Amino acid sequence: MTQYQSFQPHPSAPRTRLPAGACDSQFHVFGPVDRYPVRPGAAYEMPSATIEVALKLHRLLGIERGVIVQATTYGADHQVVLDGLAAAGPNYRGCANAAVLAERDDAYIAKLHDAGVRGARYTRQGLGISMEPAVYRRSIARLRELGWYAKFQPEPDGIMAQVEQFEDLDIPVIIDHMGRANPAAGESDPSRRKLLELLERGNFWVMLSLSEKLSRAGEPWDDVVPLAQALIQANPDRVIWGSDWPHPVSVKATPDEGRLVDLVARYASDADTLKKIMVDNPARLFGYDK
Repeated sequence: MTQYQSFQPHPSAPRTRLPAGACDSQFHVFGPVDRYPVRPGAAYEMPSATIEVALKLHRLLGIERGVIVQATTYGADHQVVLDGLAAAGPNYRGCANAAVLAERDDAYIAKLHDAGVRGARYTRQGLGISMEPAVYRRSIARLRELGWYAKFQPEPDGIMAQVEQFEDLDIPVIIDHMGRANPAAGESDPSRRKLLELLERGNFWVMLSLSEKLSRAGEPWDDVVPLAQALIQANPDRVIWGSDWPHPVSVKATPDEGRLVDLVARYASDADTLKKIMVDNPARLFGYDK
């Protein structure tokens, strides 16, 4: 199994001062492996990245809220998320792996909901978890009953090969990683055009994340700024931000988290927009304002 890069152990504090209630809308928790064993057949295994380290990072960055997103490493076993939410407290939410909707009973789903899980993520092909069409349809019906959102991880070359899976959904939908649009292609990129179309609807959200991997130019990731700003301009009330810490399946050195926070401030351009992305929008989507 490939050995992937760990997070940077000594991140810098951002130059940007985030507004109160800022939310990291996607980060993951891994390990320790003796407590949270990797599921058989997992496509990857990450170095330990515990909830305690994540919370310390958030304090450094000025983040007060967050969403723990279940990794495919653990499949339908969400104990790492349940324990993480218990440790993090009421300012944190969870996002399940969609496999749980097919593999676990109503009592387990209710346990997740009571702990703060409010959505389920459908992961890209190649990560070892997929659904037959009928099972997928049942999972969406279950999300609708629960009042949860659906979250989609784009394929490496963008969303167009999978867009039929979600473009007609009538529940809240989050598209991760700016749809993996190609920043070098500009306005001609089909994933970018589709995202702009989806943002015109009332139930689609886009996450500003994975900038370090989308960039063709490298740090300070200037080439990704126009893409992010186009998404924000399309619908500033439907854009959120996630660190994606500890940056799973990274084969190159992972980014400095403080610089990623400074990058989202560049995306936003002004304090009011930054507050929408970091506070107001996630509060509405994840239920912090209820």
